Amino acid sequence: MSALLVAAALWIAWGTASASEAGELDASPALFSVLAAINAAGYDADLDSPANHPFRHFLRQQLAARDIPSLEELKRFVAERRRSDPSADLGQYVSFALVVDGPPKFAFRLRQNELPPDVIPLDGLGPLLARFHREAGLDELWRKAQPAFEEIIARYHGPVTQAVTEVNAYLRHVGSTRLGGRFQIYVDLLGAPNQIHSRSYGNEYFVVLTPSPEPQVEDVRHAYLHYVIDPIVLRHAEKLQEKRALLDYALGAPALEEQYKNDFILLSIESLIKAVEARLMRAPAPRKQAAVEQALREGFILAPFFAEQLALYEKQEQSLRFYFPEMVAALDLGREERRLDKVEFASERPVRKAKVVPAVAPPEPSGPRKTAEEAEQLYRDRRLAEAREAFARLLRETDDRTLHAQAYYGLARIAVLENDPETAERLFERTLELAPEPPVRAWTHVYLGRLADVAGESERANQHYREALRVQGASAPARQAAEQGLQGSYRKERRGQ
Repeated sequence: MSALLVAAALWIAWGTASASEAGELDASPALFSVLAAINAAGYDADLDSPANHPFRHFLRQQLAARDIPSLEELKRFVAERRRSDPSADLGQYVSFALVVDGPPKFAFRLRQNELPPDVIPLDGLGPLLARFHREAGLDELWRKAQPAFEEIIARYHGPVTQAVTEVNAYLRHVGSTRLGGRFQIYVDLLGAPNQIHSRSYGNEYFVVLTPSPEPQVEDVRHAYLHYVIDPIVLRHAEKLQEKRALLDYALGAPALEEQYKNDFILLSIESLIKAVEARLMRAPAPRKQAAVEQALREGFILAPFFAEQLALYEKQEQSLRFYFPEMVAALDLGREERRLDKVEFASERPVRKAKVVPAVAPPEPSGPRKTAEEAEQLYRDRRLAEAREAFARLLRETDDRTLHAQAYYGLARIAVLENDPETAERLFERTLELAPEPPVRAWTHVYLGRLADVAGESERANQHYREALRVQGASAPARQAAEQGLQGSYRKERRGQ
């Protein structure tokens, strides 16, 4: 292989590995269509609030003036499934929008047994929504909404970027801690204002922000902390469970939500996040300590312990991912029991303007999915021989086509790093023949495009870049790489070498 080809292959691999994974701030066509439909069908929550976005009223007027044959059936569907809690009522449709592929079909992109519980009662909405979307001309209204979306995204972009950067710097987070991890922020124009809906489905984390007078950046940061910290804690869940006797203290906290009283790992995650948030406060030490004490009174019983451990963590050089086992080892039951014996729990949580639906920590992977995570981590650590063996083992452990696609994708990237473009291309093509997740499918096309560029086949390269841009659910870095490929930036860089 020529020196040029070696350099190009390394550029392909390292360019992808270093792509930002902070997540994308965007608008969702699926979410827009779902919320447009329920607004037309009787979803009137907080309709008179001045915090509503003006486009909500504009859209409702537009739809009221149109002849939509499916509307009566849609109204019955929404009325039969209306919940007494307006936030939960909206929440079920938010969940639905996040697990379908959007217009025109609104088909589920998760398997039936993977659907979240609040989506199950909405069975049958997809075909009905597809008819409504076509009959109501929602594509036209989606286009008209773009300036409003762009304005909101611009408001959030700077503060969100800063919040994510601060978290990554504090946790020394330099790479994804989960296989195919995705952190996605969607802004919304059509829901009742001042709500934040967080969801986690496997390795995907979503935050949906409804209109609000001020950007709800603290809640975005909280969700991003879950995205980074959840897999760190879950990796050591078995050892942490040895301390679960402390959960009895949380049972006596009136303000603590039931989900935390029933799950010591979930309670530990939230306690750690509360402690990190306190340490990140731009405030004097007494105010930081007051935030930790408030979290304790609300029932997050390990917040003081983690705050003390974080003070020690800050003085050493490891990332939280590697330091966390030391925290678990330092958790002394007797010491914490003496601390908790003195606590007077708050009777209720402080009132918040925004209503937050918290993310649920995903179960720790096992079997083939655990093998897949281990293989990815070995690849990120550039332990290529071990990663190759792990990806090969994954092919033997399961018949799941999606996991097979992940294995071939991993083996192909190893071939790129080892300067074997012929093998890499064959393995990337095999990846596409299976059932890769959207982020993997998009990046596979980007890789194939760059390999074609290296070989001087610009038309074939452009075809792959265009295919990457067509993938629904492609990550922002993959789309950016594909767009740069179409602009010829890689070919220019190659000529300059």
